[in-house]
Amino acid sequence: MKHGTICVQGGYTPKNGEPRQIPIIQSTTFKYDTSEAMGKLFDLEADGYFYTRLQNPTSDAVAAKICALEGGSAAMLTSSGQAASFYSVFNIASCGDHVVSSATIYGGTYNLFAVTMKRMGVEFTFVSPDCTEEELDAAFRPNTKAVFGETIANPALTVLDIEKFAAAAHRHGVPLIVDNTFATPINCRPFEWGADIVTHSTTKYMDGHGAGVGGCIVDSGNFDWTKYPEKFPGLCTPDESYHGVTYTERFGQGGAYITKATAQLMRDFGSVQSPQNAFLLNLGLESLHVRMKRHSENGQAIAEFLQSHPNVSWVKFAGLPNDKYHTLAEKYLPNGVCGVVSFGVKGGRPAAEAFMKRLKVAAIETHVADARTCCLHPASATHRQMNDAELCAAGVSPDLVRYSCGLEDAKDLIADLDQALRGA
Repeated sequence: MKHGTICVQGGYTPKNGEPRQIPIIQSTTFKYDTSEAMGKLFDLEADGYFYTRLQNPTSDAVAAKICALEGGSAAMLTSSGQAASFYSVFNIASCGDHVVSSATIYGGTYNLFAVTMKRMGVEFTFVSPDCTEEELDAAFRPNTKAVFGETIANPALTVLDIEKFAAAAHRHGVPLIVDNTFATPINCRPFEWGADIVTHSTTKYMDGHGAGVGGCIVDSGNFDWTKYPEKFPGLCTPDESYHGVTYTERFGQGGAYITKATAQLMRDFGSVQSPQNAFLLNLGLESLHVRMKRHSENGQAIAEFLQSHPNVSWVKFAGLPNDKYHTLAEKYLPNGVCGVVSFGVKGGRPAAEAFMKRLKVAAIETHVADARTCCLHPASATHRQMNDAELCAAGVSPDLVRYSCGLEDAKDLIADLDQALRGA
């Protein structure tokens, strides 16, 4: 099926007399007639549900829809995008292991990798997304277990050369994990370019309405874990915490990774997406293909307007012909980039602060990728503890504004931007 049909009908097909909309199974537990029947679930010998901390029918139906949109073999929902990023790596890398990551990734993910997971014994090497193949190869070590990057980085808006990073990962016998949050499978399907695992913060465009926090992990089913059993013992050797099951033997190449993440990580960490949030996420997914087109169109119109404005010093948006990542965007994002634009206000931090105060249509929020336009000046908010020198060192200039175009009329957004810029 085409994307639009999957968005509307994927993941759940009601039988005769069943609810047309995905039901919310708001139950923590499930009843069985015998202990033997439940035992088969605990032994991973039968399909079914016994506790929502691991799996829930509502969540699984929505995960199946996202899996179909990405063209994967299996998927799972998580409580947030951060949980998805953590699980995606920790499922195959543990204490003493190493991961290569693009340096231009979401700040929260960078801190997760560079600080929190480092305390857990997983070390990361961060490379520029613009690095050469030789520089990328040099970052690998014998204990490297994965490569990580973002299709469109938040908020740097760099575009990852997925084929280059996938080729390097595969030369060294490890999978490429790609956070596809900003592009969504409507504008880019990383599996088609060699990526092996995709993650999402479903809180953003997939939900689209700021209603529910969530995340998702999708496995392509293309990476052969059994080819490198010494690298991935958690998938290729018996798991004594689950009666000695070997995931690759029991669930195959397309099911081992997600089953292990569910049976081990979700069991032990419990970062589950609630059935209610999964239901809200599905409502957002039903219009994703329509909304992404409008978000991208608005982003393009706003970027073109800002580029010619006398009070704007620079604009970052891969849809602009003169943008550094325009060629990669034409390759990987031919249907549109996204609705997020970063730009600098002439006059630095004081002018940017004055600009933010004058906005009338766009709301000042830490959120991004919403149906309603939202805007953030990091130097005044998320990065306010830094001085100008520290901001520049972190790649966030004092004049930077992140503008997330919603679904409003572009002319209204432009008029609001114009009056705020001129007033500033």
